[in-house]
Amino acid sequence: MLGLHRIYWGVVAGLGLLVGLLALDRHLPPPLEAVHEVSTVVRDRNGQVLRAYPVADGRWRLAADLDSLDPDFVEALLAYEDHRFWSHWGVDPLALFRAARDSLAAGRIVSGGSTLSMQLARLIEPRERTIGAKLVQMLRALQIELRHSKREILEYYLTLAPYGGNLEGVRAASWAYFGREPDTLTVEQIALLLALPQSPEARRPDRHPDNAVLARGRVLDRLAEVGLARPSAAADAALDPAPGRGAFPSDAWHAADTLRAARPGTAEIVSTLDITLQRMLQEELSLAASETPEPVQFAAILVETDSRAVRALAGSASRDRPGGWIDLTDRSRSPGSTLKPFIYGMAFDDGLAAGGTRIADLPRRFAGYRPDNFDRRFRGDVTSAEALQHSLNVPAVTALDGVGARRFNAALSFAGARPERPRGAGEDSGLAVALGGAGLSVRQLAVLYAALGDGGVARPLRWFGDETAAGAGHSVIGAESAGEILDILRRAPHPGGRMPAALARGAPDIAFKTGTSYGFRDAWAAGVAGDYTIVVWTGRADGAPREGVTGREGALPLLFRLADGIARIDPEAMRGAGEREALPETPDTMASFRTDPAPHILFPPDGSEVWADGAGRGFILSAQARGDLTWYADGERVDANAMGEPVWVPAGPGFYAVTAVDDEGRTARSRVRILTGG
Repeated sequence: MLGLHRIYWGVVAGLGLLVGLLALDRHLPPPLEAVHEVSTVVRDRNGQVLRAYPVADGRWRLAADLDSLDPDFVEALLAYEDHRFWSHWGVDPLALFRAARDSLAAGRIVSGGSTLSMQLARLIEPRERTIGAKLVQMLRALQIELRHSKREILEYYLTLAPYGGNLEGVRAASWAYFGREPDTLTVEQIALLLALPQSPEARRPDRHPDNAVLARGRVLDRLAEVGLARPSAAADAALDPAPGRGAFPSDAWHAADTLRAARPGTAEIVSTLDITLQRMLQEELSLAASETPEPVQFAAILVETDSRAVRALAGSASRDRPGGWIDLTDRSRSPGSTLKPFIYGMAFDDGLAAGGTRIADLPRRFAGYRPDNFDRRFRGDVTSAEALQHSLNVPAVTALDGVGARRFNAALSFAGARPERPRGAGEDSGLAVALGGAGLSVRQLAVLYAALGDGGVARPLRWFGDETAAGAGHSVIGAESAGEILDILRRAPHPGGRMPAALARGAPDIAFKTGTSYGFRDAWAAGVAGDYTIVVWTGRADGAPREGVTGREGALPLLFRLADGIARIDPEAMRGAGEREALPETPDTMASFRTDPAPHILFPPDGSEVWADGAGRGFILSAQARGDLTWYADGERVDANAMGEPVWVPAGPGFYAVTAVDDEGRTARSRVRILTGG
């Protein structure tokens, strides 16, 4: 009985100890937070690294992934540091016994016998090297092994291992010392990466190259003993100097900031950018800045029109110039005349004009607004195409007056390019928007010009490789009008010294428009060339004027150079860019621009869904028109209230056709769906 009694209490004590250890383990888990606080790496669409970011304390700590590491390096690491890694439980008794025996024989510590799990424990909780610290490492190693797979433990170690200075992890070390990912390494590079974590500061190649070479040679000797290196590898490598430390990738500075801000905490971001186009863009902007002695900046964006994928973006030409750290593609600036193509496009849609419609370029006052042409000259009657190609102001304001400034601004806003109005401008920025009276950014203008190149349909820009293209989008102008506007812009006078593409074999044919803001503060060029949309801005970051510098002189040459650069890199993207169609003939009814446009229904807008409250109060119909309108709903005339406003009371839920007819019989139609709470 006494034996059973002792066994019973022994089991109870053992269970109590186990429960206590489990409770302690749960209460004091291994602090592995650092392995999740890693540098963000932004890649291009093909996986090339564009830019990497340090973590908060300035350390470079890139997350390790066994699938992307050189398998020879992993094999050498395990053979050199912990060859029973896959079989032990975090502590290797045989390694500890061997380390103790060798240290006793040598009279000093020769090796510590630590497994990679124990080394990981030391990295997450640094302590002085004592027997007590070693015991804590063993316990932590067991905790880590219970919680994580062997693969995870190995990746964690390779993320946190020190490599000198502010470098942590094998990826950071490979970028700093070899300038690339550690996916394919030479045996000499592998040996250096194995030697550094043992004494990272004393063996830093950039500060102590002799120590690094000696340590690399010793590791090569060890690898040769286990058949992972040539017997002569150490002797051969001794002739090669230690590598210096290089900079981390820093392409697409501003675009990478945008991507990182949109997905904070993400370790690996795959973008839509193309590193070849990005570097071409950066080089061209840098060249343009070097040719401009003034302290001005350049900003530009390249967008693949069909997919809306941003292929390259530079928010400034140089960070050494004033404003260089600011992303000037995301700053609202006056767009000058770059919105004129969309004014004419909407006028074409409304039947107010066509490319051959005659429109007066003569002094004219619009209520309290009297625009002038840029050169203060007037040309009399011109066609709409000529007015757009030569960026005449009075005809553009006349066309906007016909389209309606409020409606035009609403169309831009629905497209994702909401104009930023000056303070005090109220809801409607007025007709001055035709000449740059409301601010837009480079990115917003890219949305609009990409729509122009894609049948008039606006969609958001795509930044991430895992994003799908937006759905139906928003129609800014009709496809036929968009095509006609592009043909008109392709025939605009080319910049000085530039041969028209129709006469130059292989040159990209560009539909472009320039813009210059009031006071010469902003110079723009935007266009569609082949499969790409290009927008260029130049000016001073502080908004100071540049007397006499227009979009044609300051921005257009760079746009053409960027188009040439795209053609060199991706010739297929420019195939068919030079094909032109004859402009359609102008009907006799549109020989001259009409100042009394056809009605345009504002409410209910076409294709909308409207909720009815069930109280029978109905809706007040509204339209943009000159003169009185007669309203119909499904063919039934709509009566007016005592104020003369047309009030429509739908019979019930369903689809209805609402029609407005002016005194000349011109009509506007809107298809609407009425919904009720029932």
